Amino acid sequence: MRNNRILVIATRNKGKTAEIRDLLDTFPITIKNLDDFGPIPEVIEDGETFDDNAYKKASFTARVLGYPALADDSGLMVDALGGAPGVHSARYAGPEATDEQRCQKLLAQMENEPERKAAFMCVISIAVPTGPALTYEGRCEGLITRAPVGDQGFGYDPVFYYPPFEKTFAQLTMAEKSQVSHRGKALYEIRDEFDKVMKWIDQHMPEPEIVGCQGE
Repeated sequence: MRNNRILVIATRNKGKTAEIRDLLDTFPITIKNLDDFGPIPEVIEDGETFDDNAYKKASFTARVLGYPALADDSGLMVDALGGAPGVHSARYAGPEATDEQRCQKLLAQMENEPERKAAFMCVISIAVPTGPALTYEGRCEGLITRAPVGDQGFGYDPVFYYPPFEKTFAQLTMAEKSQVSHRGKALYEIRDEFDKVMKWIDQHMPEPEIVGCQGE
């Protein structure tokens, strides 16, 4: 195993970064996110699936920065809305909308819907600069509330009710949420295969170039 490993989380989302760092804090790696680097181009998330977008973000980040990168694409799928907002969850109320505005738009569309079933889906891609990637998935079933409840978490957490805990995701501690969330399930799979993931990264990372002295 190589020393001084760096794994870049391909996001600037502080809530998402905190969740991932909390779950991976026992790994012998240095975890960074995009805020630890200079400006890099934005990745256009125009994939048709969560898998497409996760790989696109992870692969692009790994190639640009030269480190293995972890990216997730996740979203909320609501049965009554035909699976929407789905891959468009982050841009559901417009590219500059706040979490509160996204939740309010969702609740407005669900106002007269008796069917409240929904699921969070997450796909995580771990890519290296040469292109190959590993993929992990997680899913969590729940219900859409009639109004936001709780002030923890981020995104659609205040309107996603998790029946086994009788709370919304925004009422859970980070530890509670990580046990059952879509992202938590995918990350636990990664953690359970930690040795395999690290060996895979070592096998696929390009060897550093050795530059010798140029003449006398």
